Amino acid sequence: MIADSLAGRRIAVTGSTGFLGTALVERLLRSVPDCELVLVVRPGRRGARRRVDRDILRNDAFDRLRDELGTDGFAEMTAQRVTAVAGDVAVDGLGLDDAGRAAIAGCDIFIHSAAIVSFDSPLDQAVEVNLLGPVRVASVLTELGVAPHLVAVSTCYVAGSRRGAAPEEPVDESPFFVGVDWSNEVDSARQIRRDTETASRSPERLTDFRDEAHDELGAAGVPALASKTEQLRSRWVDDRMAEAGRARATSLGFPDAYAYTKALGEMALVETAGEIPVSIVRPSIIESALAEPSPGWIRGFRMAEPVIISYARGLLKEFPGVPEGTIDIIPVDFVVAAICAVAARGPVDGPDIVQVASGSVNPLRYGHLVDMVRAWFTDHPIYDDRGQPISVPEWSFPGRGRVKRQLERTGTVLEKAQKVIDALPVRGSRAELAVRLEEQRGLIERAMGYVDLYGAYAECEAVYLLDRLLALWESLDPDDREAFCFDPRVLDWDHYAPEIHLPSVVRAGRVPMRPPARGAESRSTRLRRQVLSPDRQMAVFDLENTLIASNVVATYAWLGSRRLSGRDRLRLVLKTVMEGPTLLALDRRDRSDFLRHFYRRYEGAPVDVISEDAAEHFSDLILARSFPAGIRRVREHRDLGHRTLLITGALDFVVEPLRPLFDDIVSSVLGTDGSTYDGRMRTAPPTGEARYQALVDYADLHGLDLRESVAYADSASDLPMLEAVGFPVAVNPETRLASIANKRGWLVEDFAKSPGMTSRLLPLAPAGRSA
Repeated sequence: MIADSLAGRRIAVTGSTGFLGTALVERLLRSVPDCELVLVVRPGRRGARRRVDRDILRNDAFDRLRDELGTDGFAEMTAQRVTAVAGDVAVDGLGLDDAGRAAIAGCDIFIHSAAIVSFDSPLDQAVEVNLLGPVRVASVLTELGVAPHLVAVSTCYVAGSRRGAAPEEPVDESPFFVGVDWSNEVDSARQIRRDTETASRSPERLTDFRDEAHDELGAAGVPALASKTEQLRSRWVDDRMAEAGRARATSLGFPDAYAYTKALGEMALVETAGEIPVSIVRPSIIESALAEPSPGWIRGFRMAEPVIISYARGLLKEFPGVPEGTIDIIPVDFVVAAICAVAARGPVDGPDIVQVASGSVNPLRYGHLVDMVRAWFTDHPIYDDRGQPISVPEWSFPGRGRVKRQLERTGTVLEKAQKVIDALPVRGSRAELAVRLEEQRGLIERAMGYVDLYGAYAECEAVYLLDRLLALWESLDPDDREAFCFDPRVLDWDHYAPEIHLPSVVRAGRVPMRPPARGAESRSTRLRRQVLSPDRQMAVFDLENTLIASNVVATYAWLGSRRLSGRDRLRLVLKTVMEGPTLLALDRRDRSDFLRHFYRRYEGAPVDVISEDAAEHFSDLILARSFPAGIRRVREHRDLGHRTLLITGALDFVVEPLRPLFDDIVSSVLGTDGSTYDGRMRTAPPTGEARYQALVDYADLHGLDLRESVAYADSASDLPMLEAVGFPVAVNPETRLASIANKRGWLVEDFAKSPGMTSRLLPLAPAGRSA
């Protein structure tokens, strides 16, 4: 019996934090008495044991065991039977310390299931884990002088993009395999990484990344732009490496880098294992559980889920595939049971390869699956953000090229529309259109990615033979067959898909399956309640376009025209209007440089005159152009006992009348030369990173926790300040900030202007006043 054969054995497992690995650990703990597990996991910052406890044992896969044993009993059992070892299959020697090596040396069985399963992973990363990972495991066991039964999990798709029968045979014995040296492939992948990293650091590339960062963030300050630039560079490298993986895999007849590196990993393991007995288990597409640990259990999104959800959302109007073809999926509990059976049976002479699939004995036709998915989502539709059910389309099963061309045309139209919107000075509710366009572009790009990644699998016509799997099944007694079922012939697709798998998909995807309840709290209301909680400690505000519909140019125009008349006023207006595009470009490029440049216009202005005019400016312009909801929000925070702070690039004499609203004000200050301003700023203007630093210094001075603070601003240039607090609020955001706030789930407020507010582009002081 399987359970008896594995009872009391010490079993090492890699990949236990993954979908298959978690299910395997749960089944061994629940169904195999007294076996001990050594889980090799990347420790991260928390350490191996804490990672096992938090990332594995807390998973809902173990709910059944927790219910049976109780919380304390489960904790006691896992403490006795589970040993956590810090290790990494991407590192030579697995990165093991002496304790880890000793723990592995005492194992009877080693199940290697760690892998990078993403179909678009960077080539070198897939090579290090999928190809070299099994080699490193065998090397460590050899160094330790032990030879446990090594069960390596691979994939049926090592057979490549073939049509017809794919038997349980070694990769290099297949007539379809193009002979390559796996060690040369390793060297090549590493060299491509070095070359790509070098290319990413060329002056031309770095300039492109910097420009792209500025397009996305605007004048957010040097640190934010530098961080974004490096992020874009790193992403560019990974994208090029993913392209290299797809290209190399396709050139050798594989659907993607995952299948390609898994195939070479099998070859490399067999070549380097020496005296270590090796069994290879090849599952097809692993999906949610039929029964164990519970019907529909799944961890994360697998291959089919993103496509299914995108279809149900109406995003994928068509998808490539052969309707008569087979989608070869297998429930995760069947794969786990087969691994347990192989481990319990022990090694056999000759190549020991067992495929766990369904297509050759119980095929699920692609067209039939699509029909079931369409019928299910017709009866159980996903709801859009307006609370309306989404109608699912009817697929016509075109080729990949046609689908990609349709998506590319739609993407091009959306890109052009977004560029037009981005060039306009829109903000607040009007910027919402740009956000919507960006969301749609993101969905189109995601759909194109699905076509690239999964289209080959939907069109695959390979038939994976199961001679060894079925022979193993026939060798089991009735008790084993009941406890460890892996016979794909018992699967009822008409039950599994609509009754088990699709409900689990929508649960895992957390998609809305019903319209919002009447009177239910909206997301904005919930976020606003958090912002206005008594638990908050401080609320910091920007000024321009956050609390008032004005800016430093409008302020200067008002103050500059206050004591002018006739032609002088006209001359000021014409000069300022003509400089508008230049000033706007400078402001978008660097807010601090813009303020320094613009404030030089105050050179020679009498301090006492400006002070007098600024007081009148407050009543004539600021109060008339304020956002009443914004002013009320400041008062709400004060009433709640929150400290209120205004940080603005506006000049101190402009904002001084606002001091009663705030506990403190941080603003720009001009130097003086006796009785006149010299046009030079005393300190760096509080914008971008300087604004962030001013906020941090203020919080430190007053003992305030920024994680319990709120920040209000309108521009991406305020990003450092917004990111510094626990509760950022985008107010009347321009398009860049609107996009960022939408992606990060921030509260967005649309503070309306006062009724009757003047809409003049350049407000001037009332005519007829002179010094």
